[in-house]
Amino acid sequence: MRRALLFFVVSVVCVVHAFDFATVTPGRTIEFPRDAGSHPDYRIEWWYVTGHLDSKAGPLGFQVTFFRLRNPDADANPSRFSPKELLFAHAALSDPRKPRILQDQRSARSLAGLVEASTTDTNVAIDDWSLQRDGRGYAARVRAETFVLDLALEPTQAVLLQGERGYSRKDADARRASYYYSEPQLRVRGKVAMGGESVEVTGVAWLDHEWSSEVLAPEAVGWDWLGANLDDGRSLMAFRIRGSDGATRWASATSRDAAGVTRTFTGDSVRFTPRETWKSPRTGTTYPVTMDVAIAGETWHLEPLLKDQELDARESTGTLYWEGAVRVEGPHGERGRGYLELTGYAERLRF
Repeated sequence: MRRALLFFVVSVVCVVHAFDFATVTPGRTIEFPRDAGSHPDYRIEWWYVTGHLDSKAGPLGFQVTFFRLRNPDADANPSRFSPKELLFAHAALSDPRKPRILQDQRSARSLAGLVEASTTDTNVAIDDWSLQRDGRGYAARVRAETFVLDLALEPTQAVLLQGERGYSRKDADARRASYYYSEPQLRVRGKVAMGGESVEVTGVAWLDHEWSSEVLAPEAVGWDWLGANLDDGRSLMAFRIRGSDGATRWASATSRDAAGVTRTFTGDSVRFTPRETWKSPRTGTTYPVTMDVAIAGETWHLEPLLKDQELDARESTGTLYWEGAVRVEGPHGERGRGYLELTGYAERLRF
């Protein structure tokens, strides 16, 4: 009942145009720890953590994501239970020994002490699911129905500002943009439990934090996104926004070497080329799960840890997408591990 109500509220919020959300403009300085926290004046926000883990049971991939959505229709309601902000969370565990990923989701209205996103630093929680920054490091804790994640994530490199010093465009129309930073090469330690067994894990992860009020143009249906930690210490991010005809409307990429030298690319210098598709036996949706990503003429090959990494989040955010662990091979034999996100293949992505 609660999820059905929240889905209705989200549907209403997505067609509201009168409320004056804060806008994303170039030139804003991203400051820490404040901007690691929530930005309630903006329409939508997310904290994404994806990574690869090593364990005695073999390699694993994981995702922990929290979304915050502003609901201005509830501002006039003085009740502490008024759904002024809605929080959603997705979690997934990819195990090549299993035929498909394990996944779970949460959704709730903001409620102090139980469901909230701090405005002073990263501290977002829905009951016993949480992502919290304590000093330099993060703690991600998820008790899902079929698995448990208890992970500590330690930064090993500086924050990576995407786009133009954190101003990341999504369209030729400069209003369609977000504030966006990443923390690649996070060192991971902790425990994963599934099937009644708990195992110690180590690994590497990538954190994205992004907030905006208007992202996709009406002609756009979704995006393809890659975040990759290379074994030599480099990091690589690339995305493209797709139109209804499947063509790229906007593309951008950022690479940073182990010494901290950063390069940004846009336009035709960033190309996504599907090499193999996979069709979901549950939803009938076809995703390009094996992909080549060319950046400035250099091609990176992406191979999924397993093909069935479809996330059905229609009970929370109303979305259906593929988000999966991939192995990365570079043009000169470089290797790495990352995550590939594919949205808008079932239907147009709606906020």
